[in-house]
Amino acid sequence: MSRALGIASAIYAASVLCSRLIGLVREAVIGRVLGNGPDADVYFTAFVIPDFLNYLLAGGALSLVLIPIFAGHLARGDKAAAWSAFSSILSAVTWLIVTATAIAFVLAPFLVPLIAPGLDLAQQDKLVILVRILLPAQIFHVIGGVLTATLQARDRHAMPALAPLVYNLGIVVSGLLLGPTLGADGFAWGVLIGSFLGPFALPLYGCLREGDLQLRLFPELHLVDLRAYFLRSLPIMLGFSIVVFDDFLVRYFGSFLETGAIARLTYAKTLMRVPMGVFGLAIGMATFPALARLFGEGRAQEGHATLMAATRATLVLAFLAQAGLTVSGTEVATVIWGRERFTDGELSQIGDATVWVCLGLWAWSIQGLLSRGFYARGEAWAPSIIGSVVTVLATPLFFVLSNTYGVVGLAAASSIAISFNVFALAVLLRRRAGAHAVGQAFLGTLVRMGGATAVSCLLVSQGSATVALDAPALVRGAVWGGAAVVLSALFGLVLGVDELKALSASLSRRLKRRR
Repeated sequence: MSRALGIASAIYAASVLCSRLIGLVREAVIGRVLGNGPDADVYFTAFVIPDFLNYLLAGGALSLVLIPIFAGHLARGDKAAAWSAFSSILSAVTWLIVTATAIAFVLAPFLVPLIAPGLDLAQQDKLVILVRILLPAQIFHVIGGVLTATLQARDRHAMPALAPLVYNLGIVVSGLLLGPTLGADGFAWGVLIGSFLGPFALPLYGCLREGDLQLRLFPELHLVDLRAYFLRSLPIMLGFSIVVFDDFLVRYFGSFLETGAIARLTYAKTLMRVPMGVFGLAIGMATFPALARLFGEGRAQEGHATLMAATRATLVLAFLAQAGLTVSGTEVATVIWGRERFTDGELSQIGDATVWVCLGLWAWSIQGLLSRGFYARGEAWAPSIIGSVVTVLATPLFFVLSNTYGVVGLAAASSIAISFNVFALAVLLRRRAGAHAVGQAFLGTLVRMGGATAVSCLLVSQGSATVALDAPALVRGAVWGGAAVVLSALFGLVLGVDELKALSASLSRRLKRRR
C-alpha cells in the first residue's frame, strides 16, 4: 500500500479500534444491565427494521456511490459540478429518508410480527416501542453518510473517523444513566442521541469548517449526476445481499429458539466484529477513495494492485485475530459480561458461538474490500446480485442448522454464507482483472493463513484442555489467545506468507539499528 493510503488506513484503524473497544464497553453495559433474557433479545431485534430501512435507501453504501461522482468532478477541476451534485443528492435522500421513516413509524405494529414471529406478544409490544425510538436515528445516519462521503473524497478523514466513537459513547453514557431504570429503552435513546452527535453532527461540522458546503431544499431532478447516483444505488436498494440480511436471518430464526438465543449470538458476533472492523472496515474505508481515483483516471492495473495489496494484508490480520478469538472466546466473554447476569454455561455458549462465527471472520473482513473493487469500477450490480443469490441459497441452510444445532448452527450458517459470498466475488473479480492480479494472490494467502490458523488453534485447544491453568479469565484468555496468535504467525512465516515475511524483515532491521 502507498504511504498516503497507509496513513489513512492507520487513522481509520485507530478510530475503528477505539470505536470497537467502546463498543465492547457498550455491549458489556448492555449485558450487565439486560443480561441474557428476553429484554436483550428484544433490544437487539429492534434494529432490524431501522437497519433495513437504511439498506433500502442504500444508506450504508452512500460513500461507495457518491465518492466516485464527487471525486471525479474534483479530479477534473470542476468544483461547481461537484457541489451541485452533492446538494441535489443530499436533498433527494433527505426527503426520501424522512418520508420512509414516517411510514415505518406508523406501520411498526404491523411490521414487528414479520421480523420476529417467534417472540411472544409482550415482547412484540415492547419491540414496537424500541423500533419507534430507533427509527429517526436513520435520518442522521443517511444525511451524515452524504456529508462524510464529501470529506473522504477530499482526503479529510478526521471527522468521519471520530463519528463512530461519539456514536458509541452516546449509547454507553445513556445506557449507564438510563439503563438501570428504563432498561432497553435507555439504550435505544442512546442510539438516537449518539446518531445525532456522531454520524451527523461531526461530518456536518467538518463540511462547514471547509467552507465549501452548499445546500438546497429541493433537488435538481434534471441533473445527470442525480440520476447517475440513483442508478448506481439501484442494485444496492433492490438487492438482498447476505451482508445485510445475515443479521435479519439470525434474528428471525433465533426468535424461534430458547430465550436468550438472539442475545448470545449477538454477543458472539460483537466479539468477531472488533477485529473485523479494525482491519476490514478501516482498510476498506481508507482504500476506496484511492481506488475511485485510480479507476476514474483509467489506471485499472494500479487499482487492482492496490486492491489486492489491501486484501492480502487484511486476510493476514483477520486470520491472526481469528486464531486468538477461537481459543479464548469464553474467557473474553467472561471478562466483558461477568457472572452477575450470566451463568458459566451461558458464557460457555457465547464462547462456542464465537468459534463458529469466527470461521467467517476472514470473509467478513475482506468482503467490503472486494465489493469496493467493483464499485470503484462502476459495477455496482455485481456485489448486489451475488449477495442476493447467496441469501436465497443460504436461507434454507439457516433454517436447517438452527433447528438442528440451535445457536451454534446459526453461527455456522452465517460463516458459511459469507464465505461463499466472498468466493463468488473473488472469482468474478478475477475474470475482470486477470488470474495473476487476483486469483493467485488471494488464494495463496487464504490457503496459507487458513492452514496456519487451523493448526495453531488445534494445538492450543489441545494444550488448554490438557493443562489446567488456574488463573483469572483475563489471564487465561491472554495466555491461550496470545499463544494461538504467535503460533499462527510463525506457521504463516514457515508457509511463506509474504506479508509476514515483510513484517519479520522490518522488525529485524529495526532491532539491528538499535544494536
